[in-house]
Amino acid sequence: MEFSQICFIGGGNMASALIGGLLKKGWPPERVAVVEIDAQAREKLGRELKVQAYAELAPAVAGAECIVLAVKPQQLREVARALAPLVHGSLVLSIAAGIRLDDVRRWLGGHSRAVRAMPNTPALVLAGITGLYAPPEVARPDRDRAQRIMDAAGETIWLEHEGELDAVTALSGSGPAYVFYFIEALQQAASDLGFDDTAARRLALRTFSGAVKLAEHSTEDPSVLRARVTSKGGTTERGIAELERADVRGAILRAARAATERSRELGDELGRDNPGAKS
Repeated sequence: MEFSQICFIGGGNMASALIGGLLKKGWPPERVAVVEIDAQAREKLGRELKVQAYAELAPAVAGAECIVLAVKPQQLREVARALAPLVHGSLVLSIAAGIRLDDVRRWLGGHSRAVRAMPNTPALVLAGITGLYAPPEVARPDRDRAQRIMDAAGETIWLEHEGELDAVTALSGSGPAYVFYFIEALQQAASDLGFDDTAARRLALRTFSGAVKLAEHSTEDPSVLRARVTSKGGTTERGIAELERADVRGAILRAARAATERSRELGDELGRDNPGAKS
């Protein structure tokens, strides 16, 4: 299930995280190429990851059995069109947020051997979760290869319908921001209650990470774990009552729905061949 050569188009944080994860799992650095237009970034990739870094597409993708599209969504149309005469029979794995596979394949000149992935920012510390989608015509070995690449930065989940990636974007893609928002609030509460910045940060982070770890190691639903902490007449019950009064749960549900809808809108906008055109 291995490739003789993988080429990453774009050498930013997510590509670097995936490459680093692959190398930690034993992938030879000489079998990884990266296209990066920024000279300093190319030098850093070569120095720190020992991979081959190029400024141009043609020499980088030559011989590549898998091409990972890791550029910004707004750049993908131009990059894919430039790549079209070079892609040949390679598997293409797109990690560009919001861009649908039909659009990617059209820009690649009708190339059908393609998989779409939606990783999230915890992948930067190899603790991400990625939603994966491939059309029915993509063979099992290609699906396995795409999964192996994304597994290098955390866990993966396969989706039956591409539209589900909009919900993945809203949940695990945007979700870290919701978590950071809650951590900010806990940290602010600790500061307001008299703790210094260092102690406030430590209390907020360890409380959150400890609770997540407990939930991960338990077979019980989070609602059960919450009930166990919430003694009748105690401090937690009063705190939860304030959260319920403020409809925090409802706000989170509305945030996820709003983010899902925005993901759909971005897919429509970014997939247009004429970005300024009205649908």
